[in-house]
Parts: sequence; C-alpha cells; structure tokens
Amino acid sequence: MSGHEVVLIPGDGIGPEVTRAVSSILEASGADISWVEAQAGLAAIERGQDVLPDETLDAIRSHGVALKGPCTTPVGGGFPSVNVQLRKALSLYSAVRPVRNMDGVTTRFSDVDIVVIRENTEGLYSGLENEVTRGVVTSLKVVTEESCTRIARAAFRYAVERGRKKVTVFHKANIMKLTDGLFLRRAREICESEYPQVECDECIIDAGCMRLVQEPSRFDVLLLQNLYGDVVSDLCAGLVGGLGVVPGANIGDEYAVFEAVHGSAPDIAGKGVANPLALLMSAVMMLDYLALQKEDESAKSAADNIQRAYRKAIADGQTTRDLGGDLDTEQFVDALIERL
Repeated sequence: MSGHEVVLIPGDGIGPEVTRAVSSILEASGADISWVEAQAGLAAIERGQDVLPDETLDAIRSHGVALKGPCTTPVGGGFPSVNVQLRKALSLYSAVRPVRNMDGVTTRFSDVDIVVIRENTEGLYSGLENEVTRGVVTSLKVVTEESCTRIARAAFRYAVERGRKKVTVFHKANIMKLTDGLFLRRAREICESEYPQVECDECIIDAGCMRLVQEPSRFDVLLLQNLYGDVVSDLCAGLVGGLGVVPGANIGDEYAVFEAVHGSAPDIAGKGVANPLALLMSAVMMLDYLALQKEDESAKSAADNIQRAYRKAIADGQTTRDLGGDLDTEQFVDALIERL
C-alpha cells in the first residue's frame, strides 16, 4: 500500500476510545494509514473552538477522506448537529448504510441484506425552521431536481457496481406530490435512461416500513430522502442487532466521511467497555473506498482481512457485553488482532 493520509475526528463521549481501538486494529492489519487528527463537537468547544472548526473542514478538503467518531448533538436547543454541518459544507450528499445479519448476533431475522442510501443535504432534516409568531413554528422542506438526480444516480450506480438487482424508492408522493413527486420521478427517469438493467421499485413509506418488519429479505437497495432515510436506516439496523453492528458513510463527489452511526454514550465513556465494532466496520468501508478511488489492492486486502477477523470473533462469542460477550474494549481489540 502506497500510504493514505486520513483525517481522524475522535468525537465525544466514547469517541476517543473507539477511534483508538480502530486505529490499533488497522495498524495490525497492515493498512498503511497516516492519521491527521482534527476536532469537532464538544471536544472542539472544550478547546475554545467552534463546534465544527474551519481547520477541520480544511483538513478534510485537503486529504479527501475522514474517519469520525460519534459527536454529541443537544436535543431541543444548543449548537447545531456536526453531522448536518459536515454534510452541507462538504456536499456529502449520499449517506450509505449497509445492513446485514452477522453470525453470533441473534435477531428475529436471518436473511437481512439491505443497503440504505439516503439523500443527505436537503429536505426536512436540514432544520430550516422559523417561529412565525409565538406558539407557531414552521419547518421548510426544500427538494431540488439537482439533488434528486445525483442521489438517484448514486443509488443505481451503487447497485450496478455491487451486483445488486433492485432499488426501491420510499416516498410519500401520494400526499407530497411536488417534493416527493420530484424525488420519485427523477429516480424513475434515471433508472430508465441510464440503468435499465436494475429494477426500479417504489413503495409508500408507511407501507414500506410495515413490509420491512414483516419480510426484510424482499428489499435490496433502498433510496430515500433525508428525514425518511434517517428513520428507516435505524429501523433497518434494529433488524440485525442495532446501531452497534452497522457502519455508515457520507460520500460526495470530492470527499467522504466514514462514521459510527450510534451516539456518543457519555454514560459509559472512560469505562473501557465501549464496542468499537460499528466504527471498525465504517473503517472497512473507508478502506474499500480508498481501494476503489486509488486502485489500491492492498487497501482492499486489509479491508477483507479485518472483516473476516471481526466476523470470526463475533461468531466465536468473543465480543463486548452489548452483544452478549464479556470482553472489554481492549480485550475485544486483542481478540480481533489474534484473528487477523
């Protein structure tokens, strides 16, 4: 491997613990990664910086790729979400979350293999809110043809590149005929004109959620707007064991940020019991991305080796307490390194 410089954002709460764990595993795998540490969230505020400092954004723009630990987002007030700011500032318009069953993690379903692709920059999740008068607030849902087109193209391209057969568009176009209607129409058009080999399915989102918890194996790739994707991606994670066993990526045309999708868990921070698996899985996605972007087979080899190692450890019951094991963070790292 020729070496890759990657921005590392430890984040808040358990973030520093799980990022240290992941960097140790990547080093043991032979992945030639040089970390450029930057701050965001409460960690940045505590250093007298903005919640998302300009130097952190500049570092990602310079190096192109970042691995990010969880950052705290206050509920109902306080500073804005670091994730939302990152996605807007760097035009990380595609959130990609693969959701698959894993041996050793028992759930109600055993045949889940879904990839949720979520538009990441606009819609209700953008938080464009206004208090019209006392006791009356509005939230603005902005949907543009440009964003609908690029996320649809990203979803169908993802399906083709990974041998997937079907993309299902979740929407509420029966009610929101202009906004959701535009999103659905562009997905249909992109499929027909550019990716006719992929089936384009569609489902009203409430019915789709019902079908997900009835028979998740019927779905392959899901394409959703921002807020819908936020909700449905967590729903899908629940099908396979929760947010601790799924990775996440935010990808644009120029930059990519890979992150654990769970919270910062301040209640267990510093206790040495945090599960680094979700961030490790995200790091594997990062290595796959680097392998594709840089044509680096060594990065792909490291990604495959790490994936085999964590799957074997979990199948063997060598995992942290949240997944039914009895290992602390450091012991879990050791178990993975033994299997590399």
